[in-house]
Amino acid sequence: MGNYSAVTEFFLVGLSKYPELQLFLFVLCLIMYVIILLGNSLLIIISILDSRLHTPMYFFLGNLSFLDICYTSSSIPPMLIIFRSETKSISFIGCALQMVASLGLGSTECVLLAVMAYDRYVAICNPLRYPIIMNRVLYVHMAAWSWIIGCMNSLVQTALTMVLPFCGNNVIDHLTCEILALLKLVCSDISMNVLIMTVASIVLLVIPLLLIFISYVFILSSILRINSAEGRKKAFSTCSAHLTVVILFYGSALFMYMKPKSKDTKASDEIIGLSYGVVTPMLNPIIYSLRNKEVKEAVKKVLSRYLHLWKI
Repeated sequence: MGNYSAVTEFFLVGLSKYPELQLFLFVLCLIMYVIILLGNSLLIIISILDSRLHTPMYFFLGNLSFLDICYTSSSIPPMLIIFRSETKSISFIGCALQMVASLGLGSTECVLLAVMAYDRYVAICNPLRYPIIMNRVLYVHMAAWSWIIGCMNSLVQTALTMVLPFCGNNVIDHLTCEILALLKLVCSDISMNVLIMTVASIVLLVIPLLLIFISYVFILSSILRINSAEGRKKAFSTCSAHLTVVILFYGSALFMYMKPKSKDTKASDEIIGLSYGVVTPMLNPIIYSLRNKEVKEAVKKVLSRYLHLWKI
């Protein structure tokens, strides 16, 4: 307990071997963060204001946008401070809170993407029954349980990690308080943590990805049976956007949490982590929503309404 209480702060030294990149990464992440806030906020606003977007698909997209805003807000502002700070330190409590937020929101997104795949499966494979199956009670509960499962996983893993003794080791070779980098500082047995993390990775990464794959097998089969070329094009457009987001998110997540671990964090791991935490949330509203015809029309409608009011 004495060794555990001795650690009151951590030093985040990720990419510190490349000081020439610090200013560049600071400007790049700041620009990306502004784009994330604007793009995702716009999507949330128009999905609320436009009644045509009051559907399960856009309800889930609103949840995804809100999640991305929260996720990046928990990691990017502290990261920007670290880039410009000489000490590059974060308090013990601050590190724990950052881990709870990032791990919880990342876990929630895994489940939410699988839920969204199921929504597309019902919409394309059972279009006539879609309003009955995906009723308001069901899709609200599906979104709520995505958040609950993600938060529970985060609280359990963070609590089990932060109670371990660090024996004075407080230099984290990462840009944020990431659980894998933090476990390398622990000076006691972490086999239980590794077991729980492996089980969580299978439940929250592999199983949702498998469900998404199965959903899209049925979706592709249904699309190929559509006689109308316009109908096939519309279905492919919706699915291609979702698949792009899935590939970006799960690709970086699987690389981070399922690959064999080396003793030292590599620069490639840190770049992938940066992509996982910054690039993917920035691209989500662009790939998945802002290229959608319904969203474009809703944006034009909202902007024209407010421009008209401003002129009056």
